[in-house]
Amino acid sequence: MRSNKLLNDPIYGLIDMPSGLIFNLIEHRYFQRLRRIKQLGLTDYVYPGALHTRFHHALGAMHLMKLAISVLRQKGVDISKEEEEGVKIGILLHDIGHGPFSHALEGKILPFHHESLSLMLMDQLNSEFDGKLDLAIQIFKGEYHKAYLNELISSQLDMDRMDYLKRDSFFTGVHEGAIGHERIISMLNVSDNHLVVEEKGIYSIEKFLVARRLMYWQVYLHKTVINAEQMLIRTIQRARLLLLENPDYFSCQGLLENLLKKKDESSFEDKKQMIEEFAQLDDYDVFYCLKKWQNSEDKILSFLAGSIVSRRLFKIELTNEEIEDEKKMRIGTKLRKKFGADVDLQYLMFSGSERNTTYSTSKQEIKMILKTGEIKPLSEISHDVIREQIITKYYLCYPKDLE
Repeated sequence: MRSNKLLNDPIYGLIDMPSGLIFNLIEHRYFQRLRRIKQLGLTDYVYPGALHTRFHHALGAMHLMKLAISVLRQKGVDISKEEEEGVKIGILLHDIGHGPFSHALEGKILPFHHESLSLMLMDQLNSEFDGKLDLAIQIFKGEYHKAYLNELISSQLDMDRMDYLKRDSFFTGVHEGAIGHERIISMLNVSDNHLVVEEKGIYSIEKFLVARRLMYWQVYLHKTVINAEQMLIRTIQRARLLLLENPDYFSCQGLLENLLKKKDESSFEDKKQMIEEFAQLDDYDVFYCLKKWQNSEDKILSFLAGSIVSRRLFKIELTNEEIEDEKKMRIGTKLRKKFGADVDLQYLMFSGSERNTTYSTSKQEIKMILKTGEIKPLSEISHDVIREQIITKYYLCYPKDLE
């Protein structure tokens, strides 16, 4: 039997990498691919330290899951060794379906959300490991009878969010996102088959929610990050258009270009072929193509790719009000003067909106257990922070120097 290995994590220090099935999953090529997918996409264009990967995050989330299981057992919650392994595998593989640059290209290469792709990859792994992931998949899908195990993986207070806030705050240097994960985890318990937080942990939970809101506007939805990622999306869309019009448009085609030629799932021989091709794709393939596309004969593709590679980002306007059509028309006129009357403006001027809320009362709420033993949703006992207020901001992006 192989002994457990230790990994030196910059956030938590030495963390344990279990032997056996979990270690073999970590060693698998599907999971190792996460080393080549940045956690925060193009956020390093704003915060240069944000170069950590989905690999880091998955291992960190599994470490927090181990701590949570230990705390719950100490409080008398019955969790078997098989269930512990299952929930650890669930959190370890929860992001395995992320494509290049994480959320930036969500659904843009294959028409699936990363959670759907994660399940496809988990099913394939389950086949390779002779059904040993059955319990983990049940827990991940919320089909297991112990609902709190799924809530540890996916809820408004799960180990996924706890790790990415802690980790993203550390690597970006945005200290407003720092949270006290030890305190929160120590306050966890289970009541009526659901995860609850002891009443004395309420201020730690409020701090967690405020930190998440601040991280969204300072990091995840930073206007320059929005700008860079929207430029990347338009670049991929332009390349796909060229390939669908002419499959041989690029003389030497890589993994990404071969996938972009596929219209939908029916373009593959079967689901296994689709998964295998997707599982070879990572950030390096995209950046290789961007460098190559700089020299494309297509003026728009060349301009977009070169702008991303050299960080010549578009101008972005971020406002609390919708962008007026008159303003878009004025900018469109300038773009046609610079790029030609027949230029396709959708690739050079784009607008949209981003939304964020501190906490959602429409989803399954965080449950607090009072000293009396009564269970109440967080929104009923927290009045300082918890508001169902969705903040929407609107953006408009277009090339600079249009005068």
